[in-house]
Amino acid sequence: MSESDVLVVVSKLKKYIKARAELNTSGDVAETLSGIVRGLCDKAIENAKNDGRKTVMDRDFAAICSSNSVN
Repeated sequence: MSESDVLVVVSKLKKYIKARAELNTSGDVAETLSGIVRGLCDKAIENAKNDGRKTVMDRDFAAICSSNSVN
């Protein structure tokens, strides 16, 4: 998998933003958001490894989000 792969469903992202706020979505948003998701996944992977697990779980992301106030 390439570092430039988009990790979000662009059509759903655009639909959500349009429905939520009647705003359009720039083409660069998906790439930027994918970078953010990639970073969160890397941190969740580390959390799982530090716990001795081979499975990333929801709690790995919850720990990141609660410490960074990302909700």
